[in-house]
Amino acid sequence: MSGSKKKSPMDSMLTDAILESISDGVFTVDREWRVTSFNRAAEEITGVPRAEAIGRHCADVFRSSMCGAACALEQTLQTGKPIIGKSGYIIDADGNRIPISISTAVLRDSEDRVIGGAETFRDLSEIEELRQELEGKFHVGDLASRSPLMQRVFDILPTIAASPSTVLILGETGTGKEMVARTIHALSPRNKGPFVAVNCGALPDNLLESELFGYKAGAFTGAEKDKPGRFALANGGAILLDEIGDVSPALQVRLLRVLQERVYEPLGGTRSEPADVRFIVATNKDLAEEMRKGKFREDLYYRVNVVRIELPPLRRRKEDIPLLADQFIARFNRLMCKSIQGVSAEALSLLMAYDWPGNIRELENAIERAFLLCGDGEIGMAHLPWELTANGAAARANSDIRSAHEILDAQTIRAALERNGFNRLAAARELGIHKTTLFRKMKKLNIPLPQQDGRTHRKRKE
Repeated sequence: MSGSKKKSPMDSMLTDAILESISDGVFTVDREWRVTSFNRAAEEITGVPRAEAIGRHCADVFRSSMCGAACALEQTLQTGKPIIGKSGYIIDADGNRIPISISTAVLRDSEDRVIGGAETFRDLSEIEELRQELEGKFHVGDLASRSPLMQRVFDILPTIAASPSTVLILGETGTGKEMVARTIHALSPRNKGPFVAVNCGALPDNLLESELFGYKAGAFTGAEKDKPGRFALANGGAILLDEIGDVSPALQVRLLRVLQERVYEPLGGTRSEPADVRFIVATNKDLAEEMRKGKFREDLYYRVNVVRIELPPLRRRKEDIPLLADQFIARFNRLMCKSIQGVSAEALSLLMAYDWPGNIRELENAIERAFLLCGDGEIGMAHLPWELTANGAAARANSDIRSAHEILDAQTIRAALERNGFNRLAAARELGIHKTTLFRKMKKLNIPLPQQDGRTHRKRKE
């Protein structure tokens, strides 16, 4: 005998009262995996009455992602070691998927003999909803960003998408102008129609004209049959005229008529065709400057510059580099059936010290190259492209590592503030720092104090 003291009836009553009052679900099983106890919170979370749960096999009660080979309680009974805070989900009585975290322990009798196992589980539905709400602030369609500069763009995209106006997207090469255009179309009333993208800078004038307007049979040598142009293919949807700043003045005249009159004439045609399309144009050039130089028509400039979106270069939104890198890694993992875990801290510092003249497209290419060289685990500095590590980039990384860390610190502090309803004291506790240290860091990193009073918000919520 172990000499352990038997519990009195009063002790048992007190234990039962405690188990019934807590908000975590608690259940126990015997060595045959039959449920022997099931508290009130377990009933509420699972939707299974206690009378139905007691005596049944636990897998029949829970229908969990952690049943079978992934059973944490079975692992605890085999090793004797508890498991704390493992995440998963259960399917409740109504068929709903409930995210939970679980903790397990061995159940022993008064003589220290193993008689089964105990498990507590916590409903994470509210936390999951909050996480999705916070993620929603960083996502619009397929676009993702934590940058305040991009948040301004995100805020206006739904309104722009709902209107029929022509949109001008400005930004350097590789900043994601086409993705923004696709997002506008996806959010618009025309989203059931086609989205057609044309790179105006990739074709000479004569080919671009026939590509846009189409042609009739006999319009020129080799035109043996009618061919619809991109305006016809985009009918009922949207067309993106990318790099419109590269279009010649002669073709600009024809584009102006399409934008003004919403009609066009195929090459060799004798009558006008309706252009039922939403026009989105994009360029990496300063059209106002091109207009002053006489390279871009003034009337066309004012016709396309109805609603303007300016995309910042990646060097001005470096806080997005970890988020974008994780997105690219997740996509390449799916495409190549690999399981790269992420980017090492040293490699991430180098990524954030680089100026990225090719912007997001260059970052994606760098991650793809590193992904191919990395067998498993994390992407390290040795996997990064030569341009990032040579020509002084490594030296710049050492001098710029402070700014890289500051960007990551600012991102961490903002996230903690949001998770705690902008209660600075609660955020400081979560971060493991004193409140005055948090204020000092916020001031140093130029993180503005929110207008919302976190303490008032918290009291009102309670």
